[in-house]
Amino acid sequence: MLSQHRSRIQKNLRISEKAALTNLMDTAGISPETRHAGVKRAVDVINRIRTSSKPTMMESFLAEYGLSTSEGVALMCLAEALLRVPDAETIDELITDKIASSEWGTHLGHSSSPLVNASTWALLFTGKVLNEEQDNSLFKTLRGAVRRLGEPAIRVAVKQVMRELGQQFVLGESIEGGMKRAKKREGEGYTYSYDMLGEAACTEKEARAYHLAYADAIGAIGQASQGEDIRTNPGISIKLSALHPRYEQLQKQQVMDELVPRARSLAIMAKSAGIGLNIDAEEADRLSISLDVVEALLRDPSLKGWDGFGVVVQAYGKRAPFVLDWLYQLATDLDRKIMVRLVKGAYWDTEIKHAQTEGLNGFPVFTRKPSTDVSYICCAKKLLGMTDRIYPQFATHNAHSAAMILEMADDISTFEFQRLHGMGEALHEVLVKTGGARCRIYAPVGSHKDLLAYLVRRLLENGANSSFVNQIVDESVSAEEVAQDPFEIVAKYLDAPENPHIAQPSEIYGKDRKNSQGWDIYDPLTLTTMRKQITKHTRSAAEGKPGGSTLPVQNPATGEVIAYVETMEKAAIKKTVDGLAPWSGADAAARAKVLRKVADLYEKHAFEIFATLGREAGKNLSDCVGELREAVDFLRYYALQAEIKNPEPQGVFACISPWNFPLAIFTGQISAAL
Repeated sequence: MLSQHRSRIQKNLRISEKAALTNLMDTAGISPETRHAGVKRAVDVINRIRTSSKPTMMESFLAEYGLSTSEGVALMCLAEALLRVPDAETIDELITDKIASSEWGTHLGHSSSPLVNASTWALLFTGKVLNEEQDNSLFKTLRGAVRRLGEPAIRVAVKQVMRELGQQFVLGESIEGGMKRAKKREGEGYTYSYDMLGEAACTEKEARAYHLAYADAIGAIGQASQGEDIRTNPGISIKLSALHPRYEQLQKQQVMDELVPRARSLAIMAKSAGIGLNIDAEEADRLSISLDVVEALLRDPSLKGWDGFGVVVQAYGKRAPFVLDWLYQLATDLDRKIMVRLVKGAYWDTEIKHAQTEGLNGFPVFTRKPSTDVSYICCAKKLLGMTDRIYPQFATHNAHSAAMILEMADDISTFEFQRLHGMGEALHEVLVKTGGARCRIYAPVGSHKDLLAYLVRRLLENGANSSFVNQIVDESVSAEEVAQDPFEIVAKYLDAPENPHIAQPSEIYGKDRKNSQGWDIYDPLTLTTMRKQITKHTRSAAEGKPGGSTLPVQNPATGEVIAYVETMEKAAIKKTVDGLAPWSGADAAARAKVLRKVADLYEKHAFEIFATLGREAGKNLSDCVGELREAVDFLRYYALQAEIKNPEPQGVFACISPWNFPLAIFTGQISAAL
């Protein structure tokens, strides 16, 4: 059974959105009556929030500077880039570019938050100081003086604005500081799950540092443990990518040998401390390897009897329901109880762009927000039916999603809600005080240098004007509209659920130029097929030996003779050049047709080409895929250029290919000449 569930996960990686949604809704079987009651409850919750509480500073900020405004986009770009800028001069140029050109005055005094209004005033003044497009007035003279004397001060001030913005999401710079700040909410009945800020480890040194930081945090958090019940104790979330610099499917054996022991040591510490430990979800191409790690950890005898092991599942992924089935089956087979945190997903933009640039066959995530909302509710329904083995943790800031969970649940003690620190406070106050629900706060901890990447993810998740966090403070949007049933929305586009505003990976260059085909080397099924086919096409040198005068081609790594090439005498070269005359007379359409045919043949013979690139140039699989795709892109690009420009024949070209790109640059030179 476990292998069957795993097979379903792999086969549904890029299932069509229609098939994914149909399967979700048919399997969940949520009645129209339950959906109607969920909407009614959500409207009541939204009205309670609007009449009885004030939005947080972060909610007010997002309402004023959401991603629907150019100023909001400018601030997000500034936040994302600020700490990666190498020098003060570039920082000044970046600030000028993002702040001086924006219309801050249109936002002045609009927000309900004094801090947001104060920030707007500061940004407005900075923009005026930096803006060159003013008349020759006294103000221009003063502005020039301020710029000369004050650029370092402006730089510091803007960094401080970004720091304050980020700290609305971060509980403390250290785990001790975060836990101290958490005491107030804990006294109100909330629990915490701490997350150590930081992105994936790029080196072994960084991975060891993250491991030690997690270990220290678990030791500190364990001091606040209240007893045996995991539900009432604080917990920690860990990223597997932080524990190993090669956390990827292509390095599976190394990951299992080196990453699993590190994760196991942290899990044993968490078990001893009596706290929960969640394995955070990351990008879609890491799901398969993460499940391998999860299974290895759960099968470890040293963790038997501990109910605090948790896994995060992202509902925007089309594989989410199948992952839940697999987790439930694994817990049943091992006679274990585990936690599952259900989230909507934090890497949507990355997943879409990755699939497009890699030329993959569709997307691993839903392309419309209502589809993700439906997936979340259906997955929640599934989890509520698994509470004998799974303790669900529903992480949401959406009143409708929360209301539906309350409508579908039989026993409110069998699950908990979760929210981000600094977000969704008013919603969860209502859920706790009027619904009697448990609530855990997901609280990042870390220094300023680590928070900006996290901040940008939060802004992307919540900054759109369609997000609940944005709409909850906008009273021009009715409660009924905010709480509308996503099932009804999905029903209107179910026959064509893919977002028409998002180009499919094959279409990112428009209708006149097809994107090159990609291969998902992080998908186990694709990877297995590729390796089998490449082995099949790896021939001995003798099979390819031509007659006549030849030169050997050697594998530079081993010295092995892998092929022979035939030399050309002057007469043969002259004959070849003379034979080019028919090509000179071909029109642009004929040339384009041939180039596109070659591109198609490259893709058709991809595995044969990969085998040759690996042996002749020592390329790994990722490099082979990249080289073939670049060659195909060259062919299709120049085919289109021929049609657009219809160039006159220019004569005969000689193209010399570099050794390190034997296919791509070779193809680029020749296709350009042709």
